[in-house]
Amino acid sequence: MVKQRKYVVKKPFQGLPKKSDFEIVETELPPLKDNEILVKTEWVSVDPYLRAYNSRYPVPYDQFSYQVGVILESKSAKYPVGKRVVSHKGWCDYCILDTVPTKEFTKMVYLLPDMQGISPSVGIGAAGMPGNTAYFGLLELCKPKEGETVVVTGAAGAVGSLVGQIAKIKGCKVIGFAGSDAKVQWLEKELGFDKAFNYKTVDVNKALKEAAPKGVDCYFDNVGGEISSIIINQMNDYGRVAVCGAISAYNEDPTKIPKASILQPALVFRQLKIEGFLVWRWGERWTEGVTQLITWIKEGKLKAREHITEGFDNIFDAFVGMLNGENTGKAVVKI
Repeated sequence: MVKQRKYVVKKPFQGLPKKSDFEIVETELPPLKDNEILVKTEWVSVDPYLRAYNSRYPVPYDQFSYQVGVILESKSAKYPVGKRVVSHKGWCDYCILDTVPTKEFTKMVYLLPDMQGISPSVGIGAAGMPGNTAYFGLLELCKPKEGETVVVTGAAGAVGSLVGQIAKIKGCKVIGFAGSDAKVQWLEKELGFDKAFNYKTVDVNKALKEAAPKGVDCYFDNVGGEISSIIINQMNDYGRVAVCGAISAYNEDPTKIPKASILQPALVFRQLKIEGFLVWRWGERWTEGVTQLITWIKEGKLKAREHITEGFDNIFDAFVGMLNGENTGKAVVKI
């Protein structure tokens, strides 16, 4: 028998999640059934959506998230022992996965693709869900054209840092907003953003006008709030906005969500297109995105920086650190 340790959410989050909202539970895993595999977790992902989805699930529930693990035992011919898999099983050290195909993203399991020498952890980052979020969200919704100006908020995070780099690959001018001077330096010096700003220390309206005097064509929105209203009000005719998230408000009291400046005049008079999305929309094209992202990484066109925390007992700290903006690049935990 294999003993599993897992994080269970026992209280709804109020504001920033607290350690007391979780309980680490130890259970014995049952014998495998047909089409099941036993997996030892190697890497766990911590992402903003884990905070946003908390209110959608009645407690208690097992804390889900993407993870990479190695198969220890298998009752599925397509999933041999020793191979690595990506699943949404979350914050646990061992798990049993049902390999029967499903379109439900929370139960999705697939073999880690050939990473061509890249760390397996990138399979839950730049070549996983965050990578596909950037890839499909930018290219399918914003459809940036060469020479256009693309703005991204949360630009130093797992998704934003990839959005900016993909926009550069497509020949665009890229402007990013992040939360520290160090992140700004990284975006400009390492990732090739044309301009980046610390939104905490600049006048966003003035800085954007100076950086994009001819206006903004595409905006990839990870944060919501007033900064998004400012950017949208500086967009050109027929501009496109992909709304990925609203991390600026995830920890706010749901009854007191911050208000932002009205958008309708800009939407109407500049005939803007604004669309929210969930990456699962492109589930049937998942492999296409991952394959292209791995190719760009191998070619040196895409840098997949990771913020690594070590230890099963430190997953919660990594999660809260990410929500506080302490990570540069993709936040992952090595188990």
